[in-house]
Amino acid sequence: MSHILLREKVEFFLEDIETPFGRALKLMIAGLVLLSSAIFVAQTYPLPASVRFQLDILDFSILVIFAVEYLLRFWCAKQKIRFFFSLYSLIDLMAILPFFLGLINTSFFLILREFRILRLIRFIERPTLFGIATHEDGIILTRIIFTLFAIIFIHSGLIYQVEHPVNSQVFRTFWDAVYFSIVTMTTVGFGDMTPSSEVGRLITLLMILTGIVLIPWQVGELVKQLVKTANKVEIVCPGCGWQFHDTDAIFCKICGTKLVKSEKGN
Repeated sequence: MSHILLREKVEFFLEDIETPFGRALKLMIAGLVLLSSAIFVAQTYPLPASVRFQLDILDFSILVIFAVEYLLRFWCAKQKIRFFFSLYSLIDLMAILPFFLGLINTSFFLILREFRILRLIRFIERPTLFGIATHEDGIILTRIIFTLFAIIFIHSGLIYQVEHPVNSQVFRTFWDAVYFSIVTMTTVGFGDMTPSSEVGRLITLLMILTGIVLIPWQVGELVKQLVKTANKVEIVCPGCGWQFHDTDAIFCKICGTKLVKSEKGN
């Protein structure tokens, strides 16, 4: 019985977004994701050996934390096969896989390191942002900004790791890769930077397709939400603080609390 209770308690803390501790834990994990991404970017620049060594230790420590978190989530999952193949689980696994494969010197899988940024998807959920009730337009806008940032970051990381070893005069640092990614995704194509490897050309094609398909779709979602919100009135829910509801709404669509309409809200 104690084993089951312990597992349920750990699961609660991992999923909790209502209590201050739960929110602090989520913010800590999000901060570690951003820190690990910053370390990856910094290591593409010339650094003193001592600084690089310290960054390696810090990055290793973050990956250990991610690995422990993943194993705890797997242990708490009631349906482990379903958990293993879930979207969040696969993202978490991609974030820690290079760490485990690095122990056996499988350098090819190190290109998965930049996928750690996708772990932030877990913290941008409707109708909350890090567990805090937020205007729905703000959530959608945050998702669009994050999607753009993640696409640029991942593509830049991929093209850098593929091209830098064979084309270091062109793709010297991560910033060069970011410049190439933005120019390519916007289909501007100045032509001042071109990949020389077959894998690099394949990644470039993926960038172009992403810029053509995914980004307009995300912007379209924002436009639809803005049109939808225009038909609503501002009535602050006393329960959760959600601000916008249908004109004939009696109860909050988020928490079910009865709405108190002011003269302004009528």
